[in-house]
Amino acid sequence: MSATGWIRERFAGPTPGAAPGTTGTWPRTALALPFIGMALVVALDYVSNTEVTVEPALTAVPALAAVVSRRTWYPLAIGLCTEAVAFLMAAYSDSLGESVHSATVFAVVLVAAIGWVSATLRLRQEKALADAQLVASIARRVLLRPVPERVGTVRAAVHYEAAAAHARIGGDLYEVVNTRHGVRAVVGDVRGKGLGAVETAAAVLGAFREAAHQEPALDRVAGWLAVSLDRALHENDHPGVEEEFVTLVLIGVRPDGTAEIVNCGHPSPLLLRGTEPVRPLELAETVPPLGVLDPVDVRPPVHKVPLRQGDRVLLFTDGVIEARDRAGVFYPLAERLPHCADGRPEDVLRRLHEDVVRHVGRQLGDDAAMLLLQYDPLGPGAHVPHQNGLLAHPRS
Repeated sequence: MSATGWIRERFAGPTPGAAPGTTGTWPRTALALPFIGMALVVALDYVSNTEVTVEPALTAVPALAAVVSRRTWYPLAIGLCTEAVAFLMAAYSDSLGESVHSATVFAVVLVAAIGWVSATLRLRQEKALADAQLVASIARRVLLRPVPERVGTVRAAVHYEAAAAHARIGGDLYEVVNTRHGVRAVVGDVRGKGLGAVETAAAVLGAFREAAHQEPALDRVAGWLAVSLDRALHENDHPGVEEEFVTLVLIGVRPDGTAEIVNCGHPSPLLLRGTEPVRPLELAETVPPLGVLDPVDVRPPVHKVPLRQGDRVLLFTDGVIEARDRAGVFYPLAERLPHCADGRPEDVLRRLHEDVVRHVGRQLGDDAAMLLLQYDPLGPGAHVPHQNGLLAHPRS
């Protein structure tokens, strides 16, 4: 077994895509289509009463076999069957010695060979894609760790969608940690895409996971991230690194229920409180994205909002609010959020994502991340066991 196969079995399960023995996106019954095609050509030739030969139409049969099957041998087997049918048709119409029959036989062999080559290359590409998806999945688990359903005094859920259909990871970042200063979370967006954006996101997340525990003040956490980002940008040498920056919003929920917010050029979080209208948590004063100013000049103000039981704060990246429909209309997140707000945080984000996709009508053109925090403190006497470095609370 290859190293990739060993990793896949233990970490990621089966290879993405169709399982062996299936026909990819085609149902198994599609394997009968080449035989149906042969039968139609034979029937048409019989109906024409040898006045017009339709034998050359048989060349399409092995090509169809290469389309509907993931087995490399299937186009060759169908090619042999097609050759037999071609000789039977030529014998029936007394055209064995004619050039049209010779040309058909040669064309069937050529198309069957091309079908075998194309099926082989397609399977190799599918395997390479599956391996790339495996690596991306593992990298995502390391970089963007799963968010527990409960972290400290909040319920949490996250939804992330990479712009590249098979990438599974991009330039958006998120994290939620439980510290002695309360629950702290970050949602950010790295300018750009590709591996360079992933490297930058990794640097910011690594710094946040350390600073969130060490710094008592949230604005000092932002300063720590600015220093780490500046160092990472100077160490990286990928194209466009000199123009990279990161927009992000930091939120901390203190044990007394006060939410502290620091915004560095990022879309404002939304507060959903009961039946009240959705309120953007906009700061009177903001700072530019990290990477624009010198780290010593990053001194963002801290905005404080007292939270009530059941209050929900939605943090998101611009891939959500900049999603446009075919008429160019942006997705109205603040307007649509109340219609999707029933149920658990993960249910809310799932419905929001489905609503965004319906609005756009196609795959999103940018990375999109959403993090929902619901203030839901536990009652006294609740058991709070330690797990994986975070405080894990029982569901209430």
